[in-house]
Amino acid sequence: MALIVQKYGGTSVGSVERIEAVAEKIIKFREQGDDIVVVVSAMSGETNRLTALAQEIMESPTPREMDVLLSTGEQVTIALLCMALEKRGYGARSFTGGQVRILTDESHTKARIKEIDGSRIHAQLEQGNIVVVAGFQGVDELGNITTLGRGGSDTTGVALAAALDADECQIYTDVKGVYTTDPRVVPEARLLSSITFEEMLELASLGAKVLQIRSVEFAGKYKVPLRVLSTFEEGPGTLISLEEDSEMEDPAIAGIAFERDEAKLTVAGVPDVPGMAYKVIGPVSDAGIEVDVIVQNAAEDGTNDITFTVKRAECGRAYKILQDAAVSLGAKEVVQDKKVCKVSLVGVGMRSHAGIASKMFKALAEENINIQIITTSEIKISVVIEEKYLELAVRALHSAFNLGDPESAAESN
Repeated sequence: MALIVQKYGGTSVGSVERIEAVAEKIIKFREQGDDIVVVVSAMSGETNRLTALAQEIMESPTPREMDVLLSTGEQVTIALLCMALEKRGYGARSFTGGQVRILTDESHTKARIKEIDGSRIHAQLEQGNIVVVAGFQGVDELGNITTLGRGGSDTTGVALAAALDADECQIYTDVKGVYTTDPRVVPEARLLSSITFEEMLELASLGAKVLQIRSVEFAGKYKVPLRVLSTFEEGPGTLISLEEDSEMEDPAIAGIAFERDEAKLTVAGVPDVPGMAYKVIGPVSDAGIEVDVIVQNAAEDGTNDITFTVKRAECGRAYKILQDAAVSLGAKEVVQDKKVCKVSLVGVGMRSHAGIASKMFKALAEENINIQIITTSEIKISVVIEEKYLELAVRALHSAFNLGDPESAAESN
């Protein structure tokens, strides 16, 4: 008998029919003798509906009351799912975050979990019940309802799995697992049987949308085996763990991530003196704008060009900050470019495989794609290129590193 925590997102429970289907899936595991704890999101569209209601009353509702309002979405789902299980003759008990005692800090709309009391869940499991918990929410020390922010239900699932010492945390979504890249861009993309926490964290941070970064960080920290599966199709999904996949023929690269939402800013001709990078980047960061890739180029005349990327929506604000500071910085000009993107190779095998970077640059050169910025880490190489070449670059790299599924490739020919 295993203890499994399953998390179902909003699409998976988006209608009564889908909730009924989820109940059937849960029962299959229960029939195998496993103890099951289920974490659910609000039904798809419900959070947007509740937010719209709030904004009809107040343009900027207080965070505390927004948490009270938005937490009701998951409460609806846990009750309906328990009803579906009980209708089929299985004992089920629903719990809100507060009832479980998922204790968080006081940061409304973006709370962080401090501890979880698993005693009520264990008591229900001992009675043979399936436990259904509302994701995305908890309570602070004073009993105020809090929500966990973006990706909160995934975080709830992983945190519960860690607190209960579960054998596995399964994240059910609308894709079959983690692919070598987005199958919508590369139809031959291969479903990975496994990937390391480190690789998944990099892929998530670099644009892969399968899992939220926060839940992967949590799983890695507490060594919770994490599996991504499809709610709508049968299959083993992708296991995310500490172990590398020894069965891969070429383990150097696990996958390719990309991010369209990039903009590039260049502060040109600033004096080459100590502290200049801080004077350029500091005011942008102080304004709450996240800076990503940074590169500095020295010119023969004793000046530097400092280039960095930000999210496209923040580009205009960052550009104004730099324009206002240009004179005091001694800069010749400030240039913005909103037509760039970032493409990244990720793989723990880079540590032991030479020539990855040169192979990447050769593949892009053969497609006449100019690299504007390069950044690397132990298991990642990222390049900034013109956005119009994004899909071509991803396909070229996917082919160069032989990441495709041979069966899919045959079908597409």
